[in-house]
Amino acid sequence: MPGPNYKNDSKPSASSTSTSAVVPSTSSTPLEVVKVEDDPLNCKKMCAKNTKPFTVFVEGNIGSGKTTFLEHFRRFEDITLLTEPVEEWRNLNGWNLLDLMYKDPPKWAMTFQSYVSLTMLDMHRRPTDTPVKLMERSIFSARYCFVEHMMRNGTLHPAQFAVLDEWFRFINHNIPIAADLIVYLKTSPSIVHERIKKRARSEEQCVPLTYIEELHKLHEDWLINRVHAECPAPVLVLDADLDLSQITEEYKKSEHQILRKAVDVVMSSPNKLSPKKPITTTPIKIVPQMRIL
Repeated sequence: MPGPNYKNDSKPSASSTSTSAVVPSTSSTPLEVVKVEDDPLNCKKMCAKNTKPFTVFVEGNIGSGKTTFLEHFRRFEDITLLTEPVEEWRNLNGWNLLDLMYKDPPKWAMTFQSYVSLTMLDMHRRPTDTPVKLMERSIFSARYCFVEHMMRNGTLHPAQFAVLDEWFRFINHNIPIAADLIVYLKTSPSIVHERIKKRARSEEQCVPLTYIEELHKLHEDWLINRVHAECPAPVLVLDADLDLSQITEEYKKSEHQILRKAVDVVMSSPNKLSPKKPITTTPIKIVPQMRIL
């Protein structure tokens, strides 16, 4: 979810590690009463629709491997995967807002981020009948990383920033958007910059290393240092500097630690379907680079 302005060439400072986490209270959603004896199958479906799924936000810099991470969990039938709606940003009634924003940030940043907020809100509110939901990014990273970057670097006029920030505050206080876990794919800016060049997404070819470094610092300040924004859930930090051709195996080795609670929800769910592949119950050692904040 980009948001460029490349004026600031400052390098990110070293980040300290925090062990605290803020988990906001969420109101419970009333369940619709259905008689089991009347229609047991329908009861399971209604319970699934009215029960809040275990929700995971997958966060990280551009090119950090978020889509690869989500694809690793596609083998579970009880997990809904929601990838970033990039194609919607590329084609709004024929307009490529992503390309327009990259080519002329001061003119198109406000328009682009407004549409990002709309599409991300749609993902947050999209109903699912599975007990677990994994989302690529969130409305929180849109505000605390990308819109924040645009404001700090002058891409957004203060009045434009005020409108976007007011929209975010309204959504955050009036529409239930809860997370149970944030997975932060922590990467080095130089490594993801090389990945961006290799994947050759046309809109990203103008992205300089300084922009990636600035986004890295904003992610660190939000998810680890906790210096400028609230963190809506506990954070699981993964070292995602591995080559993308190897990182899937790394996720597989550590999947019980990555989504330990989510897997528990899957296995105990009344509407559980048979997994496409068997889930191993062999104990797995904790990866040293991985920690819960």
